[in-house]
Amino acid sequence: MRCPFCGNEDTQVKDSRPTEDNSAIRRRRFCPSCGARFTTFERVQLRELTVVKSAGQREPFDRDKLLRSMRIALRKRPIDADRIDRVVNSLVRQLESSGESEIPSKQIGEMIMAALQTLDQVAYIRYASVYKDFREASDFNEFVEQLAPDA
Repeated sequence: MRCPFCGNEDTQVKDSRPTEDNSAIRRRRFCPSCGARFTTFERVQLRELTVVKSAGQREPFDRDKLLRSMRIALRKRPIDADRIDRVVNSLVRQLESSGESEIPSKQIGEMIMAALQTLDQVAYIRYASVYKDFREASDFNEFVEQLAPDA
């Protein structure tokens, strides 16, 4: 593993342990060249996934991109970072075990929407505002009215 600070390719593992949900191995590493310490995570990847965008272009699936989008929606919300990681791990496992190697971006967006709806309503609305491309305040009103239970 290359040191992210000095680029040395010979780093040493000082400690390894599973993450809380046993979905990855957390490794504490040390660089003998510059003395830096850093953490890496090793995750199981069942298959190579490709995301098919709505315009037809294809790109490799990026777990970190999915995590970033959820963190942006959940910014300043009372949701623990470990809980977000567990949800992302669950979504990735669902995608990898679907049997498909090409996943439409719309399917990923819908899965994130469903996860956020159960996790936090405000984050769900935030994500929906970008995902569904809200243009005006009335778009928010219509969406929120759909969420409200029938009175």
